[in-house]
Parts: sequence; structure tokens; C-alpha cells
Amino acid sequence: MTTSAPPVSLSGVPVVGGVRYAPVIRPGRAPALDLAGLPEVPEDARAAEAVRFDAAAAAVADRLRDRAAHATGVAAEVLAATAQLAQDKAWLAAARKRIAVGDPAERATHQAVAQFADLFTKMGGLMAERVTDLQDIRDRVTAELRGLPEPGVPVPSTPSILCAEDLAPADTAGLDPALVVGLATTLGGPTSHTAIIARQLGIPCVVAIAGLDDIAAGALVLIDGTRGTLLVDPDPAQAAAEVARADEAAAATAGWSGPGVTADGRRVEVLANVQDGAAARLAAETPAEGVGLFRTELCFLNRETEPSVQEQAQIYGEVLAAFPGRKVVIRTLDAGSDKPLKFAGHPDEANPALGVRGIRIAFGNPGLLERQLAGIAQAARDTGSAPWVMAPMIATPAEARDFAEQARAHGLKPGVMIEIPAAALLAGRVLEHVDFLSIGTNDLAQYTMAADRMSAELAALTDPWQPGVLTLVAATAAAGAAAGKPVGVCGEAAADPLLACVLTGMGVTSLSCASAAVRAVGARLSTVTLAQCREAADAVLGVASATEAREAASAVLLG
Repeated sequence: MTTSAPPVSLSGVPVVGGVRYAPVIRPGRAPALDLAGLPEVPEDARAAEAVRFDAAAAAVADRLRDRAAHATGVAAEVLAATAQLAQDKAWLAAARKRIAVGDPAERATHQAVAQFADLFTKMGGLMAERVTDLQDIRDRVTAELRGLPEPGVPVPSTPSILCAEDLAPADTAGLDPALVVGLATTLGGPTSHTAIIARQLGIPCVVAIAGLDDIAAGALVLIDGTRGTLLVDPDPAQAAAEVARADEAAAATAGWSGPGVTADGRRVEVLANVQDGAAARLAAETPAEGVGLFRTELCFLNRETEPSVQEQAQIYGEVLAAFPGRKVVIRTLDAGSDKPLKFAGHPDEANPALGVRGIRIAFGNPGLLERQLAGIAQAARDTGSAPWVMAPMIATPAEARDFAEQARAHGLKPGVMIEIPAAALLAGRVLEHVDFLSIGTNDLAQYTMAADRMSAELAALTDPWQPGVLTLVAATAAAGAAAGKPVGVCGEAAADPLLACVLTGMGVTSLSCASAAVRAVGARLSTVTLAQCREAADAVLGVASATEAREAASAVLLG
């Protein structure tokens, strides 16, 4: 008698919870070309070849912009940023330079992208993620030049689970969650574009899965975004039972209507992260009690010039109007590194993630911050609102003091982001100057663990469950409690319902997450007591790894 082999189980970093069972689909491959074998372009045809190249790049950018116009929230922002990169003058000029000496457009495209990809890789930090974007643009432009279908994610005829080495932002942003019901990647981290958009779409997602590339298209897999596993060819009946249990839990979550409170009455605000008025209006359709993070820089990524104070007031006013009379926390420009703004005058840096970004931009251009605060104050007057305002990348109490004085001069309630370990360690002194703190767990994990948050190889280190990171979170929350001032979390950690309970046990007073995660976070909080949350927090701080931390919290909170 023969028995079938047990299903193959793969593990990665969990990003978005949920369970789905479906066949695998894979992205279409880039056009295969023998670049070396392409003939040199005669001198009298090179001008026409440059025109052919420009037309292909423009067509790709136009399609991306059109998709951005029909998308919302983070998806729209990602598509617009990729369209901007497709028309970036530097790489286009590098390609034209190669065409001018005889390279055909296809080879010039590949060589120019390789040049800039190598530069971005050497720069490290968050700039490294732009390599995926560039390579995606390369493949789209090449397909346009060859008259081939644009590469990317196929539209499946039935619900499927998308497995890939990595996903270009333009592909991830265009997914239909009714047809792509799960995401699994070999590369990527918990704060990559893929992870962030998966949260927005609300589909199970696991990243940094070793061995995923061996799974063929069409294979049936069970993805568990809570455990961070992918089971290949599981027993169909068992898989169906797992999905049914997950759906039952999701149905209970969907009925949560707020406000954020534990089973024994401890209030914890559940807020939404937004980046523009459209995203705020979508968030207002959820039980979110307000906005815990308004990423203002994302409104201006495509701007050649700084918007006027009045223009800024109109943009900020849209978000304030979506939550009348409710809490809205506006973050001042967190530009630099992977989010350069053309009008901010960013210097070339060897390591931009550790360079001039966030509040540091204002040190050399104080008028930029002053005009933004004026715009926020004008929006507050126009809407009759009282927004909170916070500065990113604060490192010292002196920086917090200077920002607070400038914000109060505009009649605004000042706070700062805790993303740098030094600020977490001195949170008590920082709180002598500001009215609140908000912990950005994405960057706090990156800087605490000395690990690029976009690196798949280091994804386990930037996991927000790392005890070292959570120790700093707990210290910051304790400083807030001692000062009698609120401390929130607005990083991606707040979107994890289990971790949200742990953060509550540490003394965090608000949780701000993607709109799609609001109900799951609030519903989970409503099932546990503050004593359970505190017990889970103590358990997490007593272990040595992220895996042990998840297990310890699960044992307390899930039984």
C-alpha cells in the first residue's frame, strides 16, 4: 500500500492575515532578447531610433499615469511615482547617449537601467527598492519597442494566489482582490510596497519565502498570512476547513463598528493612516475614529515646485473635512531617502536612509517647514478643526523643542515621531517639550536592527515582533504614561491585530493602521482584557526572537 507524500510547507514573514486555498499564478516574463546580437544602428538612423525610444518610454509612462488616475490611496501614489520614474531625465538621457553612438533602443534601455540600478544598489538604504521599479520600467519599455504585450501580472479567470520572486509596485497596485486572493514573494520585507498595498487590499500576504521559486504555476496552495506559511498541495478537505475557519473569524471582524476598547473597557483609539483626501474619505467609511498618520509628502511626489501655502491648505483641508471634529494627526514632510521631492533640494548622499531626510531637510531650508505649518494652520481655520502635527526623524530633545516652538507659534498641537533609537531612549526628555509621541515602527525596526527594511535577506530582522524593537516601544510608552501624555503607534505594526494587543499592554494609547486593517485590529482588541494584554507584553519582552515573541503572545491571547 502506498501513501501520498506529505504536502510541502514553506515559511516566510507574515504580512497580512487570512487564509486562502487556490491555484498559483505567476507574473508574465520579460521579453527575451539577445542584446549582444542586436545590430548597431547606422549613423543616419540614430535620430529616428532615439525618437522610437522616446515614444516607447512615453507610452509606458502614459499607461502608468492612466492607471494611477483610476486608482486610489497608496496604489495611486505608487503608480504615479513609477510613471514619474519612467520619464526620469537622468536614465532617459543615459539611454539616448548610448543610442547616439549606435546602440539599438532595446540595448540602450537595458544598459541605462543597469547603470542606475547599480548606482541605487550601492547607495543602499531605501533607494535599493527603486531597482525593482527601474527593472519593471525596463521590461515595459522593451516590450513596447518590440511590439509585445506588456509584461506583468496576468488577470486570472478564477481566484488565484500570486507567487513571484518580487513584484513591481505597478503590478501590485493594479491587483484585483476578487481575483488575486493571496500574495507570496521570495523577496520583499514587511514594509515593502507589496506588503503595504496588500494591507490596503486586505488580502493574505507572506514575503521572504525561501523555496517559493520552485512552486509551479497551477499548483494548489494554502496561504496563511497570519502564520506566515504556504502549504503546497494540501489535502483539499483540510484546506477547505482552514479557509472556512478563517472566513468565520473574518465575518466576526467585519461586524466590528468601534470604538476601540478592550473587553474590560480600556480605551485605545483605532485610527487610520492616509495620504490624501481620497484616502481619508475611504477611511471615514470604516470605524476608524480619526487619522493617526497623514503622510503629507505623498501629496507632492510629482511636483516640480513647492505648492503655495494656499494650495497646501486646500490639500490638508480635504483630510480634515473627512473627519470633522475628530482627531487628525498630520506629519510634516518626511521627504528624502526613497521619497525625494524635487523642490526640497536633496543632496546626493552615500547612505540616504541615514542622511538628510524628515525634519533634517528643514535644517537647511527652514522656510519649507514654516510654509507647511502655515498651510496646516490655514486648513485648520478653514475647516474649524484642531489638528495635531508631528515631525519625523527627531533624534534629540533639542530638535523636539525647536519644532514644538515653531508649531505652537501657528496655534498647532505639537508632537514628534519616535523612529530613531536615541529618541526612544530619551523619550521622557523629549516629552518635556511636546504634547504627544507617535512611534513609527517601520523605521524604528530598521535603525534598531541595523537592517535595511527593504532587504529580503534581512526581513526577519526588521520584523516588528523583534524583542529589541518592542523593548524600545515599551520604554517610550512608559515615558508617556509617566508624563501623562499620549503615545501612539502609526507604523505597520499597528495593523497586526495580535501585536496591537501587545502594544496596548505596553501602554500605547492609540493605534493607526491601513484602513483595511481597522476592523480586524478593533475586533481583536474587543476580545481581550487589559490584564491579558499586559501579560502578553511581559511575555514578549521576556523572549529572544521574533518567532518566540509571536508564540508567547499567541499563547496568552489566543489560548
